[in-house]
Amino acid sequence: MTKRPPNGLILAGGKSSRMGSDEISLPFGSGTLLTRMLDRLAPQVSEVAVNGLLSLQLPKGVRHVPDTLPDQPGPLAGVLAGLRDLSSRRSDEAHLLTVPSDAPFFPEDLARLLMSAASGPETVAIAASGGRVHPVFGLWPVSLATDLENWLRNSENRRMSDYLGRQQVVTVEWAMVSTTAGLLDPFMNLNTPEELGKARRFLEIFP
Repeated sequence: MTKRPPNGLILAGGKSSRMGSDEISLPFGSGTLLTRMLDRLAPQVSEVAVNGLLSLQLPKGVRHVPDTLPDQPGPLAGVLAGLRDLSSRRSDEAHLLTVPSDAPFFPEDLARLLMSAASGPETVAIAASGGRVHPVFGLWPVSLATDLENWLRNSENRRMSDYLGRQQVVTVEWAMVSTTAGLLDPFMNLNTPEELGKARRFLEIFP
């Protein structure tokens, strides 16, 4: 039997300090960086939601999931908010797929391959490329919500890599993409105006 696609959550809780403005509202292609992420994620998942403090209105059908913890404690808090939201609405859902808000070329088979790799109900599946792991691109078991919430109660516990070191994790590797503008990491994220400019050049040849 074919597995139902997971629900998807865009983690947009970063402060965008190096970019100088709100990342998700930046022009990108024919829309914004957020609409690019939504267009790439929506075909892969059952439902789409966005986590974070938002300065713009979301498209119809896209839910807003705010943090359940104060002071924007990082992406793990967004994961927790998504897990709690999903478990409160859909008791039959076992996993949540997360992506960041600033990675406009992430693979179109992300959800399918992470779902295939998750070998057990407690396994977290994360993406990798070029020898680096990208844990914000993750398939998270809903059953981890209480454990994650307890872990985050310690203000020293904020790093995703530290939390994942306590879990069963499987990594799925994607190849770099060869283009006329050079090698493209499908998980490249945009933290600076220079990286945004580079991504716009890649977009011209890798829409």
